[in-house]
Amino acid sequence: MESFLVILSGPEWLAALCVGLVAGTVKGMVGFGVPLMLISGLSLFMAPDLALAGLILPALASNGMLAFGDGLAAVWAAIKRFRLFLISGLVMLLTAAQLVAVLPVGALLLLLGFMVTGFCILLLVAPRLALREDNRLATICAGALAGFSGGFSGIWGPPTVSYLTAIRTDKRDQMRLQGVIYSLGSVSLLLAHLETGVLRAETLPLSMMLVIPVVVGMWLGGLWHARVDQAGFRRVTLLLLLLAGLNLIRRGLMG
Repeated sequence: MESFLVILSGPEWLAALCVGLVAGTVKGMVGFGVPLMLISGLSLFMAPDLALAGLILPALASNGMLAFGDGLAAVWAAIKRFRLFLISGLVMLLTAAQLVAVLPVGALLLLLGFMVTGFCILLLVAPRLALREDNRLATICAGALAGFSGGFSGIWGPPTVSYLTAIRTDKRDQMRLQGVIYSLGSVSLLLAHLETGVLRAETLPLSMMLVIPVVVGMWLGGLWHARVDQAGFRRVTLLLLLLAGLNLIRRGLMG
C-alpha cells in the first residue's frame, strides 16, 4: 500500500476525495452518476485504468445502499421485473470487459455520448414521449448497451437511466431499480476486473478510500431527493443525463 500511496500527491488525494463527494451527492439525488463522475473527474489527474479501478468499490457500496434500502423483497421484485435487461446487460458486460486493452475507448464514449445526448434532447422537447415497458426488443437492446458500456468503461448509468426514464418509472421505484441493476453490474464489474488485473493490490486502496466521500455525498443528495416531486425529479434527471452525454462526447473527441 505504501508504494501505491506515493503515486498520488497530497493535492491529488484531496481532489480525488472531492470528486467522490460530488459523485455521491449526485447519486443520492437521482440514483446515478458515481461511475461516470468518478472516471471523468479522476481521469483528469490519473491514468484511465487507475480511475477505473478507483470507481469499482464506491459503485458497489453506493448501489447496494440504494438496492437494499427497501428490503430483500423489493430487490427480488425488481430483478424479476427487469430480468431481460439484467441478463442481456450481464452477457455484454462480461464480454466487453475483455476488450478494454484492445479497442479504443474514445470511439465507444463518442457513440454513447451522441446517443444519450440525442435521447435527452428528445425527451426534453417532447415530454409526453414514452416507451412501453413490455417492448422486449427495446429492453434487451437497452440492457446490452448498458452492459457493453459498463464493462468497457465502467459507465453504465446513462443507457440505464435513459431506459428507465423512457418507460416513466416512478422516482422511488427508479432509485431502487437503479440500485438493483447497478449492484448486479457492480459485482460483475468487480469480478471481471479482478480477472483483467485492473483491480489489484496496488489499486485497491484508492477504491477503498473513495467509498467514504461517496457515502457521505449520498446522504447529502438524499436530503434533496426527499423534498422534490416526480416532475422535478424527471427534469433534473434529464438535465444531468444531458450533461453526462455531452461530457462523454467531450471525452470521446479528446481520445
